[in-house]
Amino acid sequence: MNRKLLTAEGYQRLQDELNDLVRKERPEITKIVSWAASLGDRSENADYIYNKRKLREIDRRIRYLTKLFEVAHKVEYSPEQDGKAYFGAWVELENDVGEIIKFRIVGDEEIYGRKDYISLQSPIAKACLGKSVDDEIQVNTPTGKKTWYICQINYNQ
Repeated sequence: MNRKLLTAEGYQRLQDELNDLVRKERPEITKIVSWAASLGDRSENADYIYNKRKLREIDRRIRYLTKLFEVAHKVEYSPEQDGKAYFGAWVELENDVGEIIKFRIVGDEEIYGRKDYISLQSPIAKACLGKSVDDEIQVNTPTGKKTWYICQINYNQ
């Protein structure tokens, strides 16, 4: 894994997830698996089979998050960023036909489960970086080049 950037909120959310998996979920599932195993024949024991699979998924996620935190870099907000679009910014764009989109520029690990977050690696995020309000950006899309105008940038939502 290369260095992974995370917002302070994203870092904390993933840290909380890891703590929850290690301290709460894994011990609960381990108890169920132990109980189900004590019943005897495991080949047809649905509790054992299902919870053993769930335990493997939890272990896989714990390993992934542990490795992620080895290379993660938490990016804190700095007042010097005000007025420009950088990592962690909420950006509102408008195009010539009046369509408005609003998103937050975050790391790859933070976009899952959020429709209003986009990856720092996405073309539209790259086009926004370093720009100010009222700047025009050009984004290459599969249907051609699109022009957007930055309406708003802020770092708290």
